[in-house]
Amino acid sequence: MSDVISDETGREDETVQEEAKPLTGRQRLLAGLWPPRVTRAQLIVAVLLFVLGLGLAIQVRSNSDDSALRGARQEDLVRILDELDNRTQRLDDEKQRLDAQRTELETSSDQAEEARKQTLEKEQQLGILAGTVAAQGPGITLTINDGGGTVEPDMLLDAIQELRAAGAEAIQVNTVRVVADTHFSGTGGGIEVDGKRVTAPYRFKVIGKPQDLEPALNIPGGVVQTLEKEQATAAVARSEKIIVDALRPAQRPDYARSSSQ
Repeated sequence: MSDVISDETGREDETVQEEAKPLTGRQRLLAGLWPPRVTRAQLIVAVLLFVLGLGLAIQVRSNSDDSALRGARQEDLVRILDELDNRTQRLDDEKQRLDAQRTELETSSDQAEEARKQTLEKEQQLGILAGTVAAQGPGITLTINDGGGTVEPDMLLDAIQELRAAGAEAIQVNTVRVVADTHFSGTGGGIEVDGKRVTAPYRFKVIGKPQDLEPALNIPGGVVQTLEKEQATAAVARSEKIIVDALRPAQRPDYARSSSQ
């Protein structure tokens, strides 16, 4: 019996001795790493590093989106700046025109006649914008050939937006007059403009200043380059006389009335 007790006591002593042995470097490293002990300060630093990394990723993506401009040639950048200057000039001209009309109304001896004259001019301008009257003037013709049916409705909408931003005053796509609420739908090869089917070649007749309209379509990464990437071709031709004769029916609003009534 004493032999058994001494044997067990010996094993316990060996176990205590093994536990008392100094840990190796690897064991101390593992003991320090696991289980993890995260303090509040470490958690805050981790969150800040995550936010910093997310910001850097967004910045890199934004820089890649601007790569088209960074890689553009000097003459292309000059052309873009010229277009921005032209837009600013158009806004200034419009402001001066409105100021002149106000001055005429205030100083005219026959204010009623002057008001009637300006009202008729404004009616004609609004008719052109609403598409209820035909229009003619200088501008461009944009012809898009799409033999493979790769041109999507959003590409044609982008062209409309670029032309409007460049000062287009009247636009017609094939036989459809483009107005403020014009929409594009369908898919490549089956595009509809305001519910009317149009087929390639898509012919844009645009009235405006040709020197502003054509560069707006040819800027780096613009409409023409986008269409060429889709294996479509786009040709722009200037003209001193563009006729936009597709008309929209005049619609009377159901609820809206002039505030002067």
